Order: sequence, then C-alpha cells, then structure tokens
Amino acid sequence: MPNKRVVLALVAAALLVARPTEPFAQPTRARALGLSPGVFSPGARNAITDVAGVRVGQVTLSVGDSLRTGVTAILPHGGDLFRDRVPAALHVGNGFGKLLGATQLRELGELETPVVLTCTLCIWEAGDALAQWMLRRPENASVRSINPVVGETNDGALNGTRLRPGIRTAVVQALEMADTGVVAEGSVGAGHGTVMFGWKGGIGTSSRVLPASLGGYTVGVLVQGNYGGVLQMAGVPIGQLLGRYAFQRDVERGRRGGSEGQGDDGAERGDGSCMIVIATDAPLLSRNLQRLAARAVMGLARTGSSASNGSGDYVIAFSTAPSVRRNPEAVLISVQELGNDAMSAAFQAVTEATEEALYNALLMATPVQSRAGRVMPLPVDSVRMLLQARGVRAPR
Repeated sequence: MPNKRVVLALVAAALLVARPTEPFAQPTRARALGLSPGVFSPGARNAITDVAGVRVGQVTLSVGDSLRTGVTAILPHGGDLFRDRVPAALHVGNGFGKLLGATQLRELGELETPVVLTCTLCIWEAGDALAQWMLRRPENASVRSINPVVGETNDGALNGTRLRPGIRTAVVQALEMADTGVVAEGSVGAGHGTVMFGWKGGIGTSSRVLPASLGGYTVGVLVQGNYGGVLQMAGVPIGQLLGRYAFQRDVERGRRGGSEGQGDDGAERGDGSCMIVIATDAPLLSRNLQRLAARAVMGLARTGSSASNGSGDYVIAFSTAPSVRRNPEAVLISVQELGNDAMSAAFQAVTEATEEALYNALLMATPVQSRAGRVMPLPVDSVRMLLQARGVRAPR
C-alpha cells in the first residue's frame, strides 16, 4: 500500500482532474475500475437480463430546454403476464415517494403487469398507458381489472417535471421494444434526469450467478439512482475526497466554529430516491422474495446512502421460475420453493449486485443540461486515481 504522502498527492491530482471546466472522461462500468463487489461472479452481461426471459426496454425523452426524463420497462417474461403471473414482493426502505399498484402487489404477492419506472409526476399517465397496453392485448379482451406497477424518482433538478408530453407514447414504446439483450446504463430511460450524490445519476444494472453447489441460480438487479449521501466505493470515501457530500456546509461550519443554521436544500441533506428491481430464477414465493428485497438496501447503504428523510427507497423483487408462476383461475396451487436455509447465498448475491448496479449508474452517466442547469457525471479519472491509491484496481 502507498504511504500517506503518496495518497495525499494522488488526491490532490484527482481534484485537479475533477475541475468542472475539464471534459468528462469516457463512461465506464465499475469493473473497469476494479470495483467488483463481493465473492460471486456476474452473468454473461452482468445485467438483470442474465435472468433468462427478463426483458428491458427504455425510451429517453429530451425535448426543448426543459424535458429531461424517460421510461424504463422491465418485463418478467415474454408470455401472458396476466395469466402467467410471477410471485413478487415489495420492501420499503424509506417511503417518501409514490409507487403505483403497491397495495395489491403486497396483498397478493404477485405481478400481473410489467414494472415501469419513470419520473415522479409521470406515474399516473405511465400507469394508465401500461394498463391500456395490457388491456389491448387480444388475450385480455375480457379482463375488467388490471394492477399496473409503476415506480418513480423525482428528477426535478434537471427535468421540468410538471411537463409530461410524450410519456404515454414512451411507455408503449419501451414495452414494445423490450428485449433480453444488453441493458443501456447511465443517463437513459427513467435515469435521464436523475442525480446521485451531486453528480449525474441514472440507470444501472448488475447480476450474480450462484455456484452449482448453491443451486446455480441467477440474481439480477436494475436500479434507477437519484439519491444522495456520502459517496463511497469499495469503502473509499470518494465523496469526501472529492469535496462533495451531504451535510458538507454544516460540517465545515462546525469545524470553523460557525453557528449558522443547517443546510436548507434537499440535495445538501442527501435527499433523493432509488428504485431497485430484482429478478431471479430461483423458485421463491412472496415471503422469501420480500426477504431478498430487504437485503438490497444493504447494497444501497454500501454506496453511502443513509436513506434520508426525503428519500423514497423501494425494492421490487420477483421470481421467473416457471414452477412458481400462478394462474389467477387456479383453485388449488401446489409449488416447491427454496427453503429458508438456502436463502443466505441469494442474500449475498443481491447485496453485491445492487452495490455494483449503483456504481454502474454513476460511472456510465453522461452530462445532461437543461434550462435548470448542467449536471456533470462523476469524474472517472479522479475516481480511478483515488481507488488505486487505496489498492483498488482493475485486474491486469
């Protein structure tokens, strides 16, 4: 390990690289910087689509000088989602937010539609568009009730959030274009206008595959990052070293002996939200899916979030295993699910994948400018130096 003097020199160099007048570095995924949380290996794409059958579609809306938002849709499988329902569960880390369809999801423990992510004031239009898309399908001609599940984060720092042109069309486009391939990350889809730790946030994804001795199951995570706190990566206090973190003004005033009041804006307090969607092919019912969802918050915490008062942190988890799917017309259901003692490996996997997905959301982001201003991404070159100074580097 380098000595303290070397570390300080590297920090100083990194801060120079991070000046806002400098061009931003090429976006990169976390593993290119040596950030590979945990012990389990990722799937082929290191994405939620490593869970067989899961589809993701995204539409980015950038119109004029104000509209900076979008839609991200996650489909558990390509079949009849209403009659071939997947077990699902919800965990609320902090409930300062809106999640359409949450009560029925919790009551029945299942999804009957895709999951759509968008902006705070877009969820009602997005929910209606999702419901109408489902109802228009020929197999649903006789359906008289549908429970669209739509999550959100508030991208109002960049997006004119009261403007919602094109949201309904974007939802349909995202659903229709969804596929099982590579998932775009960063300032795309529902992450187009989001901010993380004062830098540009966005969509991120990651996965873990358990060894055959632990079942060989895949756990995939997709995040919509739009929150604050004190950024850390692999335990390195990146936010503090780069001079940008929650409560910074109050901390500095305290060091100077000042007596001014506390910071008065949400970003300064670390406010913001995070939506986390988990897919797995492990045969799980809603009870253990809820336990799995709760562990994702541990991955969120590892990045430096403390789930501030103004954060809306929601986790939706579902299982795609054909053996646990449900037909609403079935009178008697008999399934086999993973036992409680077998859950620990999945808990570890989802914690690791959530942490890495959030890193990817930050590191893959690109600058976004609107009438409200310009938000730059995390300075990748600076982060690389700081990580290397602490012994974190990509394998040769």
